[in-house]
Amino acid sequence: MIIITGITGGIGNFLFNKFLQSGEEIIGTYHLNKSEGKIYENTVALDITDFSQVEKFISSIKAKEITLINCAGVSANAFAHKSSVEEWTNVIQVNLTGTFHLVRATLPFMREQNFGRIINLSSIVSQTGVMGTSAYAASKAGINGMIKSIALENAKKGITINNINLGYFKVGMINTVPKEIQEKIKSKIASNEFGDPENIFSTIQYIRNTPYLNGACLDLNGGLV
Repeated sequence: MIIITGITGGIGNFLFNKFLQSGEEIIGTYHLNKSEGKIYENTVALDITDFSQVEKFISSIKAKEITLINCAGVSANAFAHKSSVEEWTNVIQVNLTGTFHLVRATLPFMREQNFGRIINLSSIVSQTGVMGTSAYAASKAGINGMIKSIALENAKKGITINNINLGYFKVGMINTVPKEIQEKIKSKIASNEFGDPENIFSTIQYIRNTPYLNGACLDLNGGLV
């Protein structure tokens, strides 16, 4: 069973449909306020910042051999000295705490079954720094640190947890970036182009099928410097 969050986002939606088409058992989650009226089969509205909701959702699934893919995320662009404290808190709550909620609720079932795959979509921004993204970068850096302890705690139970530090792809948040800035970003990528999301799917499949890969942050950025 694949559980994937954030399926109304560009990358989350791509992955959800890709797994759905492959015939795998899958359930996706989305935030009701951001669904724009699009309700999909095999999906459920879920506020990942509310642990009681998350716990109830996971308990209702009763799935075996779970792969949890955390795609849900938000950003807030502002220089730190001009930023909104409320927006900062929201980004941390969704990206970091929300991700932890899913992990926390799923781990007991994975430990009972002696199997689990947890894959979080993180970001190169947590490593390089980009102006105006302090909240987003902090939230993703938090996930990168969080998995190290969780990997140690659960490895003997057949559970792996890894992050993919994404660069820039042809779907998702890049579409909100002005064209002139997009061109500057491309100039720093070895191939001079944004990534095909198929690469994210294939990397997830690699992680799922590689049990000795654990507590790792894989850079998927096309050689961005």
